[in-house]
Amino acid sequence: MPRRERLRSFLETRLARRVIVAVIIVNAVTLGAATSETLIAHMGGFLHTVDRITLAVFVVELAARVYAYGRAFVKDPWNLFDALVVLIALIPATGPLSVLRTLRILRALRLISAVPSMRRVVSALLSAIPGMASIIGLLLLIMYVAAVIATELFRPVAPEHFTDLATSLYTLFQVMTGEGWPDIAAEVMAERPWAWIFFIAYILTSSYVVLNLFIAVVVNALDDQTVSAEERRTEDKLDAILRELARLHARIDALENPETGQRPNSPAQIPS
Repeated sequence: MPRRERLRSFLETRLARRVIVAVIIVNAVTLGAATSETLIAHMGGFLHTVDRITLAVFVVELAARVYAYGRAFVKDPWNLFDALVVLIALIPATGPLSVLRTLRILRALRLISAVPSMRRVVSALLSAIPGMASIIGLLLLIMYVAAVIATELFRPVAPEHFTDLATSLYTLFQVMTGEGWPDIAAEVMAERPWAWIFFIAYILTSSYVVLNLFIAVVVNALDDQTVSAEERRTEDKLDAILRELARLHARIDALENPETGQRPNSPAQIPS
């Protein structure tokens, strides 16, 4: 087996993946601990050493993957994501670039690409963006219509919340999140007792209906990702079986006619 294939097989083993996941977790914990002045005072040198070691592991692992996969490396978006995270960590964070030190925590995001289940969830979210965009447009339309109505109806009784369209949009966004809306509703209902109809209808439409639509789109995308993953695994298994059958067929041909490696054409040619 060629060296690249052996290295590729090793990188795809469960042991190699678990080691990388463990290094990512250790690095994330180290970067979190480095935000504590107390820990820096007592263990600053140790934390810096661990950070350098984990970064070296990431660089070696990335170089190994580039060598093992060759041109196929750049065809996988997750490989490009890992490369970008590692390259950002290699930029010297001194002088004007000192702000890049805060970006070291991006290395923790490599856990997404290292754990297949997380990768499927993120892929599902990305594939759901077109459907989510339509739902966001629907939500903005509902908020806009409700803001115009609320401005016209409630500006005289609650000008601090509904004085103009922009203020009404902000107030209705706050109502949609459920933060402090009873106080706003109580203030309006003191002068407009029927205002509860507006608030309940708006909350049911914007929060519950639209939120359920978001969940439905994401769950549907996640189901599609799961089915696609199962199909890919099935195809990989079939390919492996076909390769094994081809190898066995070649060996049988070689055994039947060791001199030429070809199968005899007639029963008379078969040695007794």
